Amino acid sequence: MKKNIFALVSSVAVLGTALAGCGGGQQAAQPAAGQPASTTPAQTPAAPAPAEKKPQVLRMNLHSEPPTGDPGLAEDTTSGAVILATFDGLTRIGSDEKPHEAAAESYTVSDDKLTYTFKIRDHKWSNGDPVTAKDFEFAWKRALDPKTASNYAYQLYYIKNGEKANKGEAKLDDVGVKALDDKTLEVKLENPTPFFLELLAFRTYFPVNPKVVQANEKWAGDAKTHVGNGPFKIETWEHKSKLVLVKNDNYWDKDKVKLDRIEFAMVEDENTELSMFDNGELDWAGSPTSDLPTDAIPALKESGKMTTKPIAGTYWYKFNTEKPPFNNVKIRKAFAYSIDRQGLIDNILQRGQLPATGAVPPSMVLNPNGYFKDKDIDTAKKLLDEGMKELGITKLPAITLSYNTSEGHKKIAEAIQDQWKKNLGIDVKLENKEWKVYLEDLHEGNFQIGRMGWLGDFNDPINFLELYKDKMGGNNDTRWENPKYKELLNQSSLESDLDKRKKILADAEQVLMDDMPIMPIYFYTQSWVQNPSVKGVQITGLGDVDWKGAYVE
Repeated sequence: MKKNIFALVSSVAVLGTALAGCGGGQQAAQPAAGQPASTTPAQTPAAPAPAEKKPQVLRMNLHSEPPTGDPGLAEDTTSGAVILATFDGLTRIGSDEKPHEAAAESYTVSDDKLTYTFKIRDHKWSNGDPVTAKDFEFAWKRALDPKTASNYAYQLYYIKNGEKANKGEAKLDDVGVKALDDKTLEVKLENPTPFFLELLAFRTYFPVNPKVVQANEKWAGDAKTHVGNGPFKIETWEHKSKLVLVKNDNYWDKDKVKLDRIEFAMVEDENTELSMFDNGELDWAGSPTSDLPTDAIPALKESGKMTTKPIAGTYWYKFNTEKPPFNNVKIRKAFAYSIDRQGLIDNILQRGQLPATGAVPPSMVLNPNGYFKDKDIDTAKKLLDEGMKELGITKLPAITLSYNTSEGHKKIAEAIQDQWKKNLGIDVKLENKEWKVYLEDLHEGNFQIGRMGWLGDFNDPINFLELYKDKMGGNNDTRWENPKYKELLNQSSLESDLDKRKKILADAEQVLMDDMPIMPIYFYTQSWVQNPSVKGVQITGLGDVDWKGAYVE
């Protein structure tokens, strides 16, 4: 979600032991220009009435503390899962992986596809306040306000003057979102955006309650002050211990919500989590809010208990391109080319992931052959030698690989550390940190090589490529920027011919891989085990989890 991955994805890709960030689905068909869209609400199939009434309580684990419950600031999948449960956007991704009306009961689109007009349905915030069009206008402009420092503000750049406002080049009043009245929201776009309805189901586009936000800047981190408009609300939040969601009786579609409670533990150790599942203390273990221990994968696969689903996400390492020696492109490539991705998948991950030799996952792939060869050790050695000569050094400085605390990330890092030693003769130190601290250090440039992953927010290659458009972009972290790359992405936003647009984006991905500010490792799958009595949990092709239609049979 975002971003990034489990403490920060379209229809086919592959994930594994990571935790990254974001939500989405497939592009919806546009209504006829100027005509109202279908008013079918977000498709969550009604759960059949259980033959014997069981407590409607779902027990799961969050691998780490959610950094925030604020949709305007969230950038990781852990926060994103909680936010999707406690908020509703104008649209929500249904069981058919398409966006459907949610907080909006209907909408129209202008002939030029640049103006959307939404009618907000009658519904309330969890504190009883009415949800209005002004709440959406406030939320979007708040996320774009440079003072808010939202790392996901760029998701709103599709709105007229959104980027300019975020960069201080235009006023927030000039942004193309306006509440015409309490029930009517008008949105003007920079360019026709075929995936805009899907974007609206992503958390940065969710509303917030202005009165709540303005009264307390820490509103989103406490159960007593957190207010949402989604299927659930936060009842208990004992930080780094547990989080409890309960059904929101003010939710507009509350009759479709069957669960009374979702109780989350916060256990970082995957072996402990799996033991809790085996002992009946949890109803679910593993993805998408945590992970399974890699050592347990063979037995879980053999038993048939484990479910694995490909999702649109990429696990990669980021280089800090402003810190030697990774300010040299040849050295970055040497590190990237020298590892054995397939061996890592076969021996460590073991969940059907695919080796990544590009940034964009298979479900939206631009170049099915990738951009470089996996385990190209000879080329890597040559590049390392050339890069060191260019830097005028005969010995590399001390190098540290950082990752957020997780048994899975640790094993991947150890395996790659060993490969770099064996294939390049390089000693690399490993360093792990708690998720929130790790994210902060990445954003501040306090790293040399850092683990991250990305699960698509919507089903389009631009969502992966735009991360690295701007040097100081909220989710870039590499400090890399390339004028040609930026120009290609700008061209893609103006190109209406889909084949030509795909070629432009493929050229952009080529630039990204030529400069290698990131080192793609594998494409994700998600794996988990669940109690057979748990039904209706929706895991989207982008890796998001929605409990709106879940129930215990």
